[in-house]
Amino acid sequence: MTEPRDVLFVMDSPETFDPKADSTYVMITEALQRGHRPFGTNLDGLSLHGAVATARVAPVGLDDADPPRLRYTEPASPRLLSSFGAVLMRKDPPVDQAYVTATWILDHAGTLVLNAPTGLRSLNEKLSILRFGDLVPRTFISRNADELREILETLGGRMIVKPVYGFGGREILLARADDPNLGSLLELATAEGTRWTVAQEYLPAAAEGDKRILLVDGDPIGAVLRVPAKGELRNNFHAGGQASLGAMNERDRAICSAIRPMLRQTDQFFVGIDVIGGRLTEINVTSPTGMQEINRLESLTGEATMQARFWDALTARMQAHAEGSPDAG
Repeated sequence: MTEPRDVLFVMDSPETFDPKADSTYVMITEALQRGHRPFGTNLDGLSLHGAVATARVAPVGLDDADPPRLRYTEPASPRLLSSFGAVLMRKDPPVDQAYVTATWILDHAGTLVLNAPTGLRSLNEKLSILRFGDLVPRTFISRNADELREILETLGGRMIVKPVYGFGGREILLARADDPNLGSLLELATAEGTRWTVAQEYLPAAAEGDKRILLVDGDPIGAVLRVPAKGELRNNFHAGGQASLGAMNERDRAICSAIRPMLRQTDQFFVGIDVIGGRLTEINVTSPTGMQEINRLESLTGEATMQARFWDALTARMQAHAEGSPDAG
């Protein structure tokens, strides 16, 4: 049994987590089962006193509901971030001014922070794929409607447009050259030329679903296929996508191997990548999900679950950090 540790989750309110869907939920319940002491705070609770990072935190436990829900068990009180064995950044997007400022505060935590704040700032989930050449679909970024029309022609008359800072499947659109509403669609996508928009090659395999692959410390631990609802373009669970078995294949493993050095270099500990038709479409580093869907589809229990594998790796990282190991990140 490893030594119990206090671990802080920077997150949304625990009462909002779905016991049957959210990955943060099982991360916390696994911590409780292992004897650790999980605490929580939100972005509003973070602050700097000079160069010392503090937060108003409260311990997180389970209530008596069926299934049990997470809740704060005591009122919040101030505490140094350096007093925690690790700080886990699990605040949902958007990556806006408040989120970025929070990462600057976390730079001063004085303890292990995962995912690392510098990586959260530098790796845009839509654009960091461009480092990997032919592993990704043809991808462009513009906020000029005329240029986007030219890109659409280059891509054969169909393309996906989505906001650079989008999340959860929001505002993902299919642009078609023969659509009489194309002008309005591009105005909406670019907010009339004021917002950068990702224009990406449409992959017909998207109709069969996209594969979410979870990686811990650079290594894949599980995958799930997200299948779009009938009449829906988007595969995201938040947009009604359904979970289906999604075994990894040779191409998936090649993609994971290709991105592993970058994830390790930027210390992005828990990552969810999206793969469509053997092409890498996104690298999700903020608060990826999918743990519970994989557990159910593969009937995983005990030490084989996604959250158990997450905590095995996290425990090793906390121990290395406490000992000052070069592998501490």
